[in-house]
Amino acid sequence: MDCRVVVEAAVPVYDVETEDEAIRIAISKTGEMLNPDLKYVEINMGSRVTPNGESLPPAFIAADEALVALELEMTVFNVEQEEHASRIARKEIGQRLKNIPLKVLSVEILDDESTKADGEGDDEELIPDFDDLVEDR
Repeated sequence: MDCRVVVEAAVPVYDVETEDEAIRIAISKTGEMLNPDLKYVEINMGSRVTPNGESLPPAFIAADEALVALELEMTVFNVEQEEHASRIARKEIGQRLKNIPLKVLSVEILDDESTKADGEGDDEELIPDFDDLVEDR
């Protein structure tokens, strides 16, 4: 089974003045730490919510330093269960992001049958069966 795992990372950024600047620097910094080994990991802005359910920006700035919430997504192949996929993702990402806290947000099982079904049905109609060609001769 293949799984899509989303991991939240709290990335510290220094000497910033705005939230946008902090987010750009955090994404760049994370990309540098992950590449070239984990270039297949997608880096997105995270989302933060207050206890009341109000949305907050992904960066918190105090004294020109910021803590930025990022979501890192990766696909883990050939695992037996969702917990196994989350442990693999945390380990792979955590080895490259030293001293950055990580938390698994979600694990989604990827449906292999839907991708196979989309491609198979169309090809069968366009390509004749070999036995049918032989019988015609």
